[in-house]
Amino acid sequence: MRLRLNSISGKAKLPDKKVVSLVSTILSPFLVPWKRRLETLAVMGFIFMWVILPIMDLWVPFHVLFNTRWWFLVPLYAVWFYYDFDTPKKASRRWNWARRHVFWKYFANYFPLRLIKTAELPPDRNYIIGSHPHGMFSVGGFTAMSTNATGFEDKFPGIKSHIMTLNGQFYFPFRREFGIVLGGIEVSKESLEYTLTKCGKGRACAIVVGGATEALDAHPNKNILTIKNRRGFCRYALKYGADLVPMYNFGENDLYEQYENPKGSRLRAVQEKIKDIFGLCPPLLRGRSIFNQYIIGLLPFRKPVTTVIGKPIRVTQTDEPTNEQVDELHAKYCETLYDLFEEYKHLHSIPPDTHLIFQ
Repeated sequence: MRLRLNSISGKAKLPDKKVVSLVSTILSPFLVPWKRRLETLAVMGFIFMWVILPIMDLWVPFHVLFNTRWWFLVPLYAVWFYYDFDTPKKASRRWNWARRHVFWKYFANYFPLRLIKTAELPPDRNYIIGSHPHGMFSVGGFTAMSTNATGFEDKFPGIKSHIMTLNGQFYFPFRREFGIVLGGIEVSKESLEYTLTKCGKGRACAIVVGGATEALDAHPNKNILTIKNRRGFCRYALKYGADLVPMYNFGENDLYEQYENPKGSRLRAVQEKIKDIFGLCPPLLRGRSIFNQYIIGLLPFRKPVTTVIGKPIRVTQTDEPTNEQVDELHAKYCETLYDLFEEYKHLHSIPPDTHLIFQ
């Protein structure tokens, strides 16, 4: 920008600060190093996979079937879909090449993400890992359990990890294949029973315990967990003799902003009604855009996330666990999770007087 000379004083007139800010905002995407561009591209791929592709699945097959010469691929895939329908209930098909692809390294470096191991997970046992909090997309839990970007396989040799997700996630054509090769499995009794009893030892199934309800409380700097009435994972741990492991993803709730929706508000009432009908309710989130962090978009903010996997709670197999046994294990798990948060919250500069809230 050329400087104009003031005709009276003869002094150079500097550009307006707002103009300079606007120009820098517009030009900033063109000044980004290639490494950061690749990181953003990886996150774009993640958002496409889990948000955009399911929407496309609603119309693309019909377009291919009725408007292209490749129509025969749709009935062929339909046959495969029917034949392969139960795979997410049977430990899926983990493909190490997909889980270890460099794509996920760029994805993890975007935030960045890291994984901290606090204790051994011997491969002669099976595990149910509780992942907290849900956040918007459970980025920390997904990356730790479905990829090797943060080094899970290196830190826990001999352990094959899975993350459990809504059954409906596997009803979308094509997109389901991504979840299957990454080791994703249905969050159902049948799926958990098969993985923990039919696949041998050394399996770790991660459950995002808070689910869709907890996602509605995912606000930056908040640590609210929906867990008081979530006891099913403890009952199954006892029934299948799987040790319980708490996992907390520090910073997960900072990746997006969410419109204020306190309990009792009209927005929250509508969201909970939708969740009751459909099983989930996408929060009204605010992220950053593809080209600039100052413009609203679907991409998460570049905020660090630290996943800490705690010490396993030894569980004795019980064919028919009583309510008292379930309650006792649930209380022990909550206490262990609380202690894990207190011990490692300093990693994200969380104030000493800030604690987990169980609801």
